[in-house]
Amino acid sequence: MSAVLPTTPAQAQTTVRQNAHWSDRVAHAVLALVALALVAFLALPLLSILLHALQGKDGEFVGAHNFIEYARNPALLGSLWNSFWVSTVVTAIVVPLAFGFAYALTRSCMRLKPLFRGITLIPLLAPSLLSAISLIYWFGNQGVLKSWLVHAGIDSIYGAPGIVIGECFAIFPHTLMILVSALALADARLYEAADALGTSRARKFFTITLPGAKYGLISAALVTFTLVVTDFGIPKVIGGNFNVLATDIFKLVIGQQDFAKGSVVAILLLVPAVVTFAVNHLVSRRQTAMLTARAVPYSPKHSPGFDRAMTAYCTLIALLMLAMIGMAVFASFASFWPYKLEPSLRHYLLGLNDAEAGEAFVNSLMMAGGTAVFGTILVFCAAYLMEKTPGGRGGWAVPALRGIVGGLAMLPMAVPGLVLGLGYIFFFNAPGNPLGGLYHTLALLTLCTVVHFYTTGHLTAVTALKSLDGEFENVSASLKVPFFKTFLRVTVPICLPTLVDIARYFFVNAMTTISAVVFLYSPETKVASVTILNLDEAGEIGAAAAMAMLIFAVSTVATLLFMAVAWWVQRRTQAWRTVTR
Repeated sequence: MSAVLPTTPAQAQTTVRQNAHWSDRVAHAVLALVALALVAFLALPLLSILLHALQGKDGEFVGAHNFIEYARNPALLGSLWNSFWVSTVVTAIVVPLAFGFAYALTRSCMRLKPLFRGITLIPLLAPSLLSAISLIYWFGNQGVLKSWLVHAGIDSIYGAPGIVIGECFAIFPHTLMILVSALALADARLYEAADALGTSRARKFFTITLPGAKYGLISAALVTFTLVVTDFGIPKVIGGNFNVLATDIFKLVIGQQDFAKGSVVAILLLVPAVVTFAVNHLVSRRQTAMLTARAVPYSPKHSPGFDRAMTAYCTLIALLMLAMIGMAVFASFASFWPYKLEPSLRHYLLGLNDAEAGEAFVNSLMMAGGTAVFGTILVFCAAYLMEKTPGGRGGWAVPALRGIVGGLAMLPMAVPGLVLGLGYIFFFNAPGNPLGGLYHTLALLTLCTVVHFYTTGHLTAVTALKSLDGEFENVSASLKVPFFKTFLRVTVPICLPTLVDIARYFFVNAMTTISAVVFLYSPETKVASVTILNLDEAGEIGAAAAMAMLIFAVSTVATLLFMAVAWWVQRRTQAWRTVTR
């Protein structure tokens, strides 16, 4: 009898793997473990918040009573309006400023582009509190430029003015990255046709550039609004009596121990993030490709007047950012502000010794290192199991697992750090929870940080894996090679640069984050970013500035080290990418 040959690729893959099903079952089991981990450390904590919002103080079910009580409280409703108002103002300021900067980087021939781009990344290496601390030294009650506020008709930097300015500094690099990506891809043929028709620069801007970047502008505005409305550090330091949703959660949970109302505010804080995520998803689906196979990449032409204008604009933005970080550096070394400005290490010694920030820095380094190592391993392995492992024998279990992991992997993007931290309190502190032993441990802080920043790492890993041809796995299957050997010998070496980037992202964010861990630390597991907050509350703003600068220094050194590792990895493992003639 003649053998029956497979007629489809799926049948072919099933045929060649019929003797390697044990490795497939291992892959499916590991994928199930990843799904369980995401359910335990993300879905269930968020579900705990919803349950607490529907319960009374004694744990009884009260339905929408807590929401109704919230709506009847003028102070809490005022915080809701304050959050919306401040976020709208910051979005209206930052998006045009960042668009102008991105336009200069992508559409001009100005010099020193790498320098300007590097300066705008400075806020990413420091806690958000640093901008608030710097503003106090610039415009506070004893600030250098306090008189400028008086002439501008502003009574105090504390409150809405300080929050708006501080958020503009902290959020600018996030908005800029989106807009640079939106403007970087353009078809030069459109501009060449416009030039042939004698179209003015202004008309080309409004008929070609803006329509081409509209989806990037929408995404940038949504991300900016969400990052501002969910930020905790800047309103806590410089907000004064100007309450917002993020500070309300902290006061209700830590100050008043009112977990029910705290849960209500957390759900309200979750709404704009979820809406932003949904709208951004719809926008990305409607977006069309800017560069087709026949497109010609846009290359800016030299224009002396325009280039000088763009250089002046970028210089102004860069000087403002350097002034913010420079004041924090100066204040951290000033002996006694504003009476004795001679440089000294007093604030550093005070923070490291008296405030026990030295131990907190060790905890931060351990948490950041653990987040970088375990977060990178988890993210990349989960992405590989989703994208590259075969499905089951016609069953529904494996596709369902992939759907669960894929959906939960995208959820952290829509969950503010404060909300996640509050969910961890409710879930891991619950009586009878077998995972309760993790509460108040450095391991839980590390896990919370991994989950908080999971989505970006996941998307980065998936993008890298999708660029690899599926023939690697098909050939391994035909040779009956277990999937993990292909993973270790082929996939990991090829994707090493991506792994370094993911690890760098996790490390820097773990060093600077505060909202995700402010609810979870104990005296033994206090981290450096929380120490800054405690020093500010104690009135030791100089020591707080010193600790913020130490975090900035650690993040900068770590970034440089990761860049060096990436360069070494590129040379040692990616030589095959170089075309030789």
